Amino acid sequence: MKITILDGNALNPGDLSWSVLEQFGQVNVFPRTEDSLVAERIGDSDAVLLNKINITEEILSKCPNLKYIGVQATGYNVIDLEACRKHHVTVTNVPSYSTAGVAQLVFAFISEFACRTQLHSDSVMSGDWTRSPDFCYWKVPLIELEGKKLGIFGYGSIGSRVARIAEAYGMEVIVCTRTQKPEIKHPVDLSTLFNESDFISLHAPLTEKTRNIVNRTTLSLMKKTSFLINTARGPLVNEADVREFLDKGKIAGYAADVVSEEPMKKDNPLLGAPNCLITPHIAWAATETRQRLLNIVVENIRCFINGAPQNVVSKPY
Repeated sequence: MKITILDGNALNPGDLSWSVLEQFGQVNVFPRTEDSLVAERIGDSDAVLLNKINITEEILSKCPNLKYIGVQATGYNVIDLEACRKHHVTVTNVPSYSTAGVAQLVFAFISEFACRTQLHSDSVMSGDWTRSPDFCYWKVPLIELEGKKLGIFGYGSIGSRVARIAEAYGMEVIVCTRTQKPEIKHPVDLSTLFNESDFISLHAPLTEKTRNIVNRTTLSLMKKTSFLINTARGPLVNEADVREFLDKGKIAGYAADVVSEEPMKKDNPLLGAPNCLITPHIAWAATETRQRLLNIVVENIRCFINGAPQNVVSKPY
């Protein structure tokens, strides 16, 4: 079997090992691949592993040997699944590997908004504390999380983990989700979620119904003291509307690990926005998280070879 990895630098920039895949055959690794080179690089491959590379009907028509695509992520919107079925290609993904990492980043954002640790550390390092007439000081109002209301939009594995952490902080959790579950103590509709929450955390998949779910209408329901956090998908949010509400002080802050186009474009309206925290899609980047992902990728291939594929998102007709 010939296995080609098209954008290996995403999962493994050098701190993990691809050698575990060599048990299945020849392994070719490309750190990055431009769209124009995809067909050329996988033309004679039996299997391809990728993260954010587009696979289209045109590409598949040039790859007669291809039988397996392993998406090294949970989302698989980059793959033309109908074309894969037509060309007898099985597609798998890796669900739920990043639950701990994403939930951790959500609370890193929440904690930063509540405690403003970077602001105060910078102040101390610049000498402000050495000049203070008092034993302590704070530069902005600080927030205690106990008793605050966290609204969760979407309640899969990550949303439920975030809820558990919030409850440990003593926060009240309300949830808006399309799939009601018995463990949800306080289900609410979308308007109530935006109207009542002190913090809102987005954990829904990107669909036509959820695209731009955060917009001028829903933002106008939020309290001026409320914060919005997006670690799910950039297009859940209308970024121009968020920038407008931040500029006018109509919401207290926005934090995101994802944006509408990645890498971030120079004209993204969130660049330079006040009370805005943005990280470069790092919720999945912890070494432990990526190793877990690689382990599942390997097991997905093993199961496919053995005739019992797992984590299948598309299979041949």
